Amino acid sequence: MRNMHISIDAAIESEYVYFAHYMESTMTLHSSVLTRLLSASALAAVVSGCGQPAPEFHTSTEPSMEAAKSDGVSEPTMAPSVVMEAPPEIAPAPVAGYARTPRRGVVTAGDIDDTLNLAAFSRFVTTQARALHLPQANFGAPALAQLTGPDGAPAPGVRVTLRKPGAAAPFYDGYSGVDGLITVFPAALGAGRLQEVELRAFPETNGPEVVRKFATGTRAQVALSAAPGWKPDFLDLVLVVDTTGSMGDELAWLTREMTGVVGAARRAAPGVDIRYGLVVYRDHGDDYVVRNYGFTASQATMTGWLRQQSAAGGGDYPEAAAEALRQGVALDWRRGKGERLLIHIADAPPHPGDSRAYLDAARSAASQGVQVFGLGASGVAAEAEYLMRQAAALTGGRYLFLTDDSGVGLSHAEPTIPCYRVTALRDLLTRILKSELGGRRIEAAGSQVQREVGSYAGGVCRN
Repeated sequence: MRNMHISIDAAIESEYVYFAHYMESTMTLHSSVLTRLLSASALAAVVSGCGQPAPEFHTSTEPSMEAAKSDGVSEPTMAPSVVMEAPPEIAPAPVAGYARTPRRGVVTAGDIDDTLNLAAFSRFVTTQARALHLPQANFGAPALAQLTGPDGAPAPGVRVTLRKPGAAAPFYDGYSGVDGLITVFPAALGAGRLQEVELRAFPETNGPEVVRKFATGTRAQVALSAAPGWKPDFLDLVLVVDTTGSMGDELAWLTREMTGVVGAARRAAPGVDIRYGLVVYRDHGDDYVVRNYGFTASQATMTGWLRQQSAAGGGDYPEAAAEALRQGVALDWRRGKGERLLIHIADAPPHPGDSRAYLDAARSAASQGVQVFGLGASGVAAEAEYLMRQAAALTGGRYLFLTDDSGVGLSHAEPTIPCYRVTALRDLLTRILKSELGGRRIEAAGSQVQREVGSYAGGVCRN
């Protein structure tokens, strides 16, 4: 991590931008923000799985996805005293190539599925690990496959295990995902850097067990003589939300929109039993570090939990993200044929010393079949994007990010990705839930797309 410092002047300027944002968007300024404005000097003071062996860690000054020599996570040596600098808060700049007038009041977002763009993701992680001096998971030699039924159509929701050929126990036990895809990283799960894996597919009562060996690194096509059809039994949906002072607009959006998003997904998959979970967090020295509400089957209860939240605290840039993600992953998720989705909404990374713990939590999620979807909010910068994208890739989720196209909120950093489409955040989350529940990837309609970067085709970047 680079040795950086936040001056008192910069802290005051950042808080006044935050204040102006809320005045402009007619939201009530939380009283704690005024406290933070009067406490800039305090800011300156602050600134002085399954059956396999646990992954190992190693130290390297030049981490590389391809050159990692041990399992799990590569962690470069860090200076003993490191302070992470908050990104500057600036007014949204005009978007180059944007042909329409941004619609005020509509939160906009894009996303990247790094499991569909592994070559670009490999370059991103390797470059950022060297630049940021943060740990990286071992994404080398991935196990890639796509299951199809007898008609050649994708076969999502089929139980599969992966093991080292000849091993008695699998290192992975889960289900084929959207479009029948399987993307697993054996080294990150403690199985070592394998050249070949053995896949076993269990199409329930509709056909015999299928055993197939294939080389890692390229996606194998695995045809089944029968496929059960995808209808999940349940959806466990957990929100892990940063509630520090700069997250007021995101909290307001969640409270207002989440009911509609889940309702649209419920209509797409009638009969699915849904539970909701909430974990909120701030940082050490705030009113609380992590509040864990657990699961509830009541949508009204979940909405009530969200309405109880307020955005306050923080101060320095990093927050208690690692502990919050760990608690979210440790909830009593249901097992079996269902969807386990965790959405981490944040505008700051964990503290540098907690970065490995954040990746450990993501790896634990992967071993339980819990998919992590990171949502980079206002003010997110390189460190948060780097770690959140790793968590998403490890678990088969996606990285989402807010954009300036709506014309509201604080400035949003341009992500380091080769292609994406901008739509309303509500539409994006609805499509993701429908895709996961329906088993087939759903793309935005042309009328929903406000802007496109790069050459995008079904989640794959062609450039």
